[in-house]
Amino acid sequence: MIFMKNNKIKYLIQLSALLACFVVSAQQNPQFTQYMYNMSVVNPAYATDDLNTINVGGFYRAQWVGAVGGPTTGSFFAHSALGKNVEGGISVVHDQIGDVVKESNVYADFAYVLPVSETNKFSFGIKAGATFFSTNFNGFVYSDPLPDAAFANNLSKTFPNIGLGTFYFGKNYYVGFSAPNILNSKHLDNKDGIVRTGSQEIHYYLTGGYVIPINENLKLKPALMAIGVSGAPVSIDVTTNVLINNVFEAGVGYRIGDSMNALVNFKVTPALRVGYAYDYTLSNLGRFNSGSHEIMLLFDLFKSKNINGYDKSPRFF
Repeated sequence: MIFMKNNKIKYLIQLSALLACFVVSAQQNPQFTQYMYNMSVVNPAYATDDLNTINVGGFYRAQWVGAVGGPTTGSFFAHSALGKNVEGGISVVHDQIGDVVKESNVYADFAYVLPVSETNKFSFGIKAGATFFSTNFNGFVYSDPLPDAAFANNLSKTFPNIGLGTFYFGKNYYVGFSAPNILNSKHLDNKDGIVRTGSQEIHYYLTGGYVIPINENLKLKPALMAIGVSGAPVSIDVTTNVLINNVFEAGVGYRIGDSMNALVNFKVTPALRVGYAYDYTLSNLGRFNSGSHEIMLLFDLFKSKNINGYDKSPRFF
């Protein structure tokens, strides 16, 4: 009886995760704890104003480890200045819930950067690409004896989408506002009298960060990300990192009402930075999982042979 009860709880968690993707209004985009280093994914106006470097990054996140159907997310971006006042790149996000729901977002990003003053700049950006969405309910184990007919058919759909953003930044700070997907796309439909409606809602991102020099070898780096979407509470991440000797970084964060976070990263070489983050779940789901893990790799490719691992301003990107 205990075994059957535990299995039922696990499948309820998995089914709840699926329903979270299918409801008409809910927060759907994947989240990252090391968001301050993953700006290309959420804001096409993200800019570094660095003509000599191609920034490449990869993230992998396993959420709610130990719970059946816990989401996993991978992202990749490559970003660089394309010319004077123009920056661009690509961003890819693959999100998966168990073996049932898969969604991949592939975008090209372009930004135009306007000088506002000698040290401050303002950029406008646009994303253009597509979302590839699929479901596979073959072999799915339901918690109820009579499965919901809404989950009877497998789906495979492609949706074009675009995103917009703005980004204001200086040497030691940035503020951004963006909507990486502004076209509502219907993932499910109404068929045979059964409601199967779910749509990709517009998510609004407000991000900001500041580098506070304490002394020559120590810098404090507070950061904020707020996500708003119709029909769901605003998600707010507050993080504070400490950077030591421009090499080692450690910090703590709080996702309001959801989790406490700890993160570290280390500059392995002048061109490579490796990071790790752990989330401890504070909500009721914490009883059914052992937290979330996130790995980060950042790599800089230098266009000029004369530049080899120079130190940029200790910004977040």
